[in-house]
Amino acid sequence: MNETAREPLRPVPIQAIRDAQARIRGRVVRTPLLRLELPDVAAEIHLKLENLQPIGSFKLRGATNAMLLVTPAALARGVYTASAGNMAQGVAWGARAAGVPCRVVVPDRAPETKLAAIARLGATAIKVPFDDWWRTMEQHGRDGMDELFIHPFADPAVIAGNGTIGLEILEDLPDVDAVLVPFGGGGLSCGIAAALRATSPRVRVYATEIETAAPFSASLEAGRALTITPQPSFVDGIGGKSVFGEIFPMARELLAGSLVVTLAQIAAAVKLLAERARVVAEGAAASTVAAALAHPIGAKKIVCVISGGNIDVQRLVTILQGGVP
Repeated sequence: MNETAREPLRPVPIQAIRDAQARIRGRVVRTPLLRLELPDVAAEIHLKLENLQPIGSFKLRGATNAMLLVTPAALARGVYTASAGNMAQGVAWGARAAGVPCRVVVPDRAPETKLAAIARLGATAIKVPFDDWWRTMEQHGRDGMDELFIHPFADPAVIAGNGTIGLEILEDLPDVDAVLVPFGGGGLSCGIAAALRATSPRVRVYATEIETAAPFSASLEAGRALTITPQPSFVDGIGGKSVFGEIFPMARELLAGSLVVTLAQIAAAVKLLAERARVVAEGAAASTVAAALAHPIGAKKIVCVISGGNIDVQRLVTILQGGVP
């Protein structure tokens, strides 16, 4: 484990993203782009359906790429990650395929739906207080755990795997104007933005955040990476307490800004996706559709990345009944 300050990450090169695309082909789903039919909305909204991955999340891309770049000898002692659920499933999926053990450091408020999925994949969840979980990511590891640590977002191999989404978007919608991406750690948005900047630099990539915890928006305003006090909510895939110092310079360079939405707007977007498109999206994923509807950005064709569909069933029921969990 390394507790020293880390150098800022640079945008991953386009060749690394293309290599990742070839490397993970056949191991992850090339997800479809679906037009969301909303006749009362001026912009065309398209959905990049990463909720259709085998684990219900885009995280399979980065985890798979990172693990395929590691030698069998390095994998032999097992792997671990720190995750509220989706990256845990991505690493556990890869560990099961490789025949090696997997452990996951999870915050004590991780949703039961995601904990159950971790167990189904044969991994062991280690519950710790939120601050301890966060520290594991900050320090790129945890005392007493000697397996190979796969960082959920601050890893060039993971970011390159995520960037393959950007290549697929351009293949399916070459004249896209803007792409909206949930901002958790920044590895998804920065990977997609790096791919698009290299291949179609006119396309703007926006982060989407929730008002109860929007560290990237606050950091952009301050001009430096900030730590905030997040308020827990049903949106568990985004909304951390800070933007990592190693991520912030890259995110500020690549992203056009942050679009912040409310819990009510996200719940409404989850409901709309289920009713209009028959798409089940978790709260973080629906933040992109909420932002597309709430923030005019002057784009004719918008792609909303539906990053995952692992929402707790009872929360989904509450939303479909018109409530906010």
